[in-house]
Amino acid sequence: MATHENHPILVSKIGIIGAGFSGIAAAKQLSHHNPIVFEASNFIGGVWRHCSYNSTKLQSPRTDYEFTDFQWNDRDNPDFPTYLEILDYLESYAKHFDVLKYVKFNSKVVQIKFTGKGEVHGSLHDRQYGKALPGHPVWEVAVKTNESDNIQWYGFEFVVICTGKYGDITNIPTFPYNKGPEIFQGKVMHTLDYCKLDQEAATQLLKGKKVVVIGSRKSALDLAVECAMANQGDEGKPCTVVVRNMHWTVPHYTIWGLPFYLFYSTRFSQFLHERPNQGLLKTLVSLLLSPMRHGISKFIESYILWKLPLEKYGLKPEHPFVEDYAACQMAITPENLFSEAEKGKIVFKKTSKWWFWKGGIEFDDKSKVDADVVILATGFDGMKKVKTILPEPFLNLLEYHSANMMPLYRATIHPLIPNMAFVGYVESGSHVHGAELRSMWLSALIDDKFKLPNVKNMLSQTLHEMEVMKRTTRFYKKHCFNTFKFNHSDEICKDMGWSSWRKKNWISEAFDPYIIGDYKKED
Repeated sequence: MATHENHPILVSKIGIIGAGFSGIAAAKQLSHHNPIVFEASNFIGGVWRHCSYNSTKLQSPRTDYEFTDFQWNDRDNPDFPTYLEILDYLESYAKHFDVLKYVKFNSKVVQIKFTGKGEVHGSLHDRQYGKALPGHPVWEVAVKTNESDNIQWYGFEFVVICTGKYGDITNIPTFPYNKGPEIFQGKVMHTLDYCKLDQEAATQLLKGKKVVVIGSRKSALDLAVECAMANQGDEGKPCTVVVRNMHWTVPHYTIWGLPFYLFYSTRFSQFLHERPNQGLLKTLVSLLLSPMRHGISKFIESYILWKLPLEKYGLKPEHPFVEDYAACQMAITPENLFSEAEKGKIVFKKTSKWWFWKGGIEFDDKSKVDADVVILATGFDGMKKVKTILPEPFLNLLEYHSANMMPLYRATIHPLIPNMAFVGYVESGSHVHGAELRSMWLSALIDDKFKLPNVKNMLSQTLHEMEVMKRTTRFYKKHCFNTFKFNHSDEICKDMGWSSWRKKNWISEAFDPYIIGDYKKED
């Protein structure tokens, strides 16, 4: 536990933890307060920097992954940007708006303390967000720099946490006694470790090896393709992908010749889905249109099953496509995935349970697969990362019914945690759009442009949103706003005094896709 005896406290108004897309977006919107941004590494970019494969690309068109006031130089390029292009875009954005001057690199936050100083009204369980007295910290933040043992304490009136849901704390499965990695005679690693390898080292790891990839989401499938490409020729070994729950992937963003945005990215399309606080009329409309919602899901599924050999390999998901969309699970099918499977370079194994044996992986049907290398594409535990620095009693407020969802009002602030915001923990169609719009909202809140409801009302609305998510998809723990993203953005716009309808006329409003530029900041 860090102590601040004999260590001076440096006081500033805003502290931001993390310099990924969310942290940089927050820093830019709050730049008039001269924030201090703490970044544990020596670069910006977050998960794009430290957990991308050599083949990692963006899953959406670049026009859906840009800031409102900074377009891609080649935004008309139909190819999906590589992770290096994405990092270059973020770096250019940060330099263009002179945001890097706020970032303290190699500065790891190890502890946060609540001081209670300043005018933060009410008791812990009935507290409104208020302005702290100038120069009086509400939060004290302990920071280690350059892996030194020395701690520097900073005091802030407001802290914004942008460490993200994905990153440097891996989610490792638990195993029965004597059936874990310790008995395996080969090499076990997580994708986080694999990401640290350059292309030559990655190829060397995979080439000529019997590789098992645990997982079925995009990272696992991308890795399987990399493994197959490293094992071309007669001497190459097949890569086994262990699948527990298969999710829908799309080959591209055209369905039976129709652009994908028609199904989910127009305001009219949102009427098909339940939304928080939608009122009686909108509830009736969504009920009446529910057959259309199911029909659209089946329509998309029919195209995917026609285009991809999911049934041949036993990979057809058992749930509707719309549930993956609602949970932000949808992804583009990796190029060459099934062509490599046809060549025998990728083998799929569906199972409900698995564990290690000394020679590889064993399954609940008693079958086994030999392995030299096992790579765990089992995700990350971003919540644990936050819990390591946040003090009691606040850390116990982060999760709702152990659902791994933060109860965040406007997807940004916890009603029971004063003078603190969380940016980047609730997903939607575009991470950049969500981070930027919520940072704009946060800036307006801190600048007293609007007032929040009382804690009871904020909690009620937040919990209602989470219940809607639970009714929409069985994968609600992903904490995604996709099926009511318009409703969410409308509420944010109204709070800031903006018009929630961003198009020029009602026809465009109803049937044209919303784009990032529609939310450009109003003066």
